[in-house]
Amino acid sequence: MYWKYAIRRVIYAFIMFAVIVFIFSAIFNSVADRVMRSQIQETVNGESRAWLRQGQQRSQDQFLVWKVQRQAELTRMYHLDEPLMGRIFWRSIDTVTFRLGQSTIIRSAEGSQDVMTIVTERIPRTLLLFGTVTVLDIILGVWLGMRKARKAGGLMDKTTSVGTMIVYGMPAWWLGMLFIMFFAFTMPLFPSGAMHSTPPPEGIGYVLDLVYHMVLPVLTLVFLGFWGTAYITRNIVLGTMQEDFIMSARARGISERRVLFGHTLRASAPPIVTFSVLSLLGAFFGAIIYEGIFSWPGMGSLYWQSVQQNDIPVLMGNLSMTTGLYIAGLAFLDLIYGFLDPRVKVGGKA
Repeated sequence: MYWKYAIRRVIYAFIMFAVIVFIFSAIFNSVADRVMRSQIQETVNGESRAWLRQGQQRSQDQFLVWKVQRQAELTRMYHLDEPLMGRIFWRSIDTVTFRLGQSTIIRSAEGSQDVMTIVTERIPRTLLLFGTVTVLDIILGVWLGMRKARKAGGLMDKTTSVGTMIVYGMPAWWLGMLFIMFFAFTMPLFPSGAMHSTPPPEGIGYVLDLVYHMVLPVLTLVFLGFWGTAYITRNIVLGTMQEDFIMSARARGISERRVLFGHTLRASAPPIVTFSVLSLLGAFFGAIIYEGIFSWPGMGSLYWQSVQQNDIPVLMGNLSMTTGLYIAGLAFLDLIYGFLDPRVKVGGKA
């Protein structure tokens, strides 16, 4: 039954996510302990100042006893009084349940120090940029790949294959800087970076300004990506065209265009979709390079900022959200794979 497979796959994904989070918690445990103890000390000091401003009539000994008790209470609350494995375990539980705590330095646009607020503020920006790039990559790559497969070995196939090797041999950061120099400075058509003008316009101008700032990073990333999509699509389609059901469709007199787009493309869809979704998921990990080049305020730039400023709670939150999105994407691919290819019997017996 498909629903049994779906439940099993979701459970596997959650277990994988929990194991990876546990590893992250173990790696950053010592630094996270220092950060948490520092936050506890700041909390107690702030409460002490508030208590003194209110003019509480207590002796110095009562104040010191209260302060020690408050520190011990917060230490127990955050499980810092437990052994090493206990601290790692409870920190993993907090991360898996997305109780990410407070940042030490970084703040959200509204000034909040809540890590969940900071990270979720950046996710839509990264999804907007790389989601747009992935859609354009699929459209252009599949179109070009189908044309290459239709006339394999022809002039266009050979020239575009050479172009693919040239583009893939270029360092991505170098090509990005080259595009910025040409389109932002030599021919100032687009801004060199950022997400909006300063100050950002209002109304429909806000959307147009956002699109205007997206043009250059999207153009660069699509130029880097669609060649590879086209090359992979071409090879997948060529392999599918050798299948018996394609030969049978041609023997029945079905037009070549219908065979190509109606039969071949449908059967080739699963690996193409898999490659496309994995490219989108992988972009989250490569976002640190591209978002840094184009000053795009997404998850990649947040990752680099948290590393530079040693903000461990934000770093852990960013890593956990990125890992969760990646694992969820893999599970999503497994769940839809059977719908895209009728030859695949998901969850069936061998």
